[in-house]
Amino acid sequence: MRALTLYGALGSLVLTTLAVVPADAIAPDRTHAPGGYAEALGAEEAAEEAASEGIRFGACPEAEGLPEPFECGTVSVPLDYAHPHGKHISLTVSRGRATGPDSGRQGALVYNPGGPGGSGMFFPLLAAIPQWQNLAKAYDFVGYAPRGVGRSAPLSCVSPASFVKGPTEAPEHPTRAYKRKKVAEARAYAESCARRGGSGLQHFTSLNNARDLDVLRAALGERRLTYMGASYGTYFGALYATMFPGHVRRMVFDSVVDPDPKKIWYGSNLSQSAAFETRWSDWRRWVARHDAVYHLGRTAKQVHASYERASRRLARKPAGKVGPGELQAAFLQVGYTDSYWARSASALATYLRGDAKSLRAIAEPDVNGAVASENSNAVYTAVECNDVRWPRSWKKWDRDNTRLARRAPFETWQNAWMNLPCAFWKAPSQRPLDVRAARGALPPTLLLAAERDAATPYSGALELRRRLAGSALVTERGSGTHGIGGGPNHCVNRHLENYLLTGAVPARDAACAPRREPTARAGKDPARLPAA
Repeated sequence: MRALTLYGALGSLVLTTLAVVPADAIAPDRTHAPGGYAEALGAEEAAEEAASEGIRFGACPEAEGLPEPFECGTVSVPLDYAHPHGKHISLTVSRGRATGPDSGRQGALVYNPGGPGGSGMFFPLLAAIPQWQNLAKAYDFVGYAPRGVGRSAPLSCVSPASFVKGPTEAPEHPTRAYKRKKVAEARAYAESCARRGGSGLQHFTSLNNARDLDVLRAALGERRLTYMGASYGTYFGALYATMFPGHVRRMVFDSVVDPDPKKIWYGSNLSQSAAFETRWSDWRRWVARHDAVYHLGRTAKQVHASYERASRRLARKPAGKVGPGELQAAFLQVGYTDSYWARSASALATYLRGDAKSLRAIAEPDVNGAVASENSNAVYTAVECNDVRWPRSWKKWDRDNTRLARRAPFETWQNAWMNLPCAFWKAPSQRPLDVRAARGALPPTLLLAAERDAATPYSGALELRRRLAGSALVTERGSGTHGIGGGPNHCVNRHLENYLLTGAVPARDAACAPRREPTARAGKDPARLPAA
């Protein structure tokens, strides 16, 4: 369930005050040992050692793109928490010091942007953005690369050069022969991950990401964690809240993954594909309303016909390395963020008029980013496949996705192919943890969600709110951008800022008006397209 994450956040009227957590609540609760008793002991021991060792921060390596005064370091975590004295791996950490006076500082704010496979090392850079500056005065901004990501014991399943390729196909209703080809590719990918990852591959899980987060908390010298997670970062953040409730100070869940064990992860991806069809329709209607600018059609149906015409043309003659697959992947981004709407519409229009430059700019595979892309995909696959036992029967995958593709063709099969290696996964799988917190077990937590989010459908936010007693939900009505904290919606941002600075959440769930729709911008030569 990959998710591109942006940023946004804040707004409230009637607020409640932060509940006081008893001092003895910091003691680990191993009564039920969520995730395993041996692992709970190992996590406690690793955190104690990290608290003693700390993090030796210094200048950041050039590869991180973080100039002074930002700092970088590493924290050591066990590969397998059941054996805390066994093999350790190092996670990279970044930090930007709080910019305000000492009297107003509140410690570290740790951020994760999602994935699985995303790195938060960039997070200190956000301190320069106006929406984040008040928070940057109070908090050290701390980012990190989770296990397997970037320079944190990086995973790789195939050669990066073979991973980033094009042109490729993207049939919305694939033939039997095409399906057989994709099944073979998925099986080969799973086998390659097992071969390259070895016995350690099984330890790249969401539960271990939550344990790593607690070790990081301890290494930073924080008694309790202040954390903001977006997209997938909300899922292992919720696991953290379940496993370490006494270690929580404040937690923000932005664009919420449905934590219901029955949804992780097979059901989540089916729900995601259905939701992307809705956002794909939103974009087509927007383009139709701006036909005077783009000339792609006066109705959503006509806009879709223009897109299909481009896909057929690319199937006959690719634009460089851009084929139908690259076109679909590029236009999937309109489902993640409406900031992409104008650029994608302009690229499609200019391509259909004979100029492929703009389309290639947004869709052509990035050879320079091949290593990072392949690494991200390897981590994504390993975590989701390890987290739970997926259906092993291809007949079930075929039946479920064929049925869904009849009403949601745009993303369904591409999403299925991405996740299909989990049907052939070799590493042992786990049972998803039942995310829960009884009233009083946690301080209030804040949930942020856009009502029409495709990557993490809104129902997931409602489910997590139900499971974390005392949580509060801020909804951006009528919008679908994925990741709303720290973005352009001032109402959302007021709630986010107030919570992180004071611990207060809305007394009742809050609703914010939608952000402004994007401004339509024309590309070159706005002449009307010839009839299809």
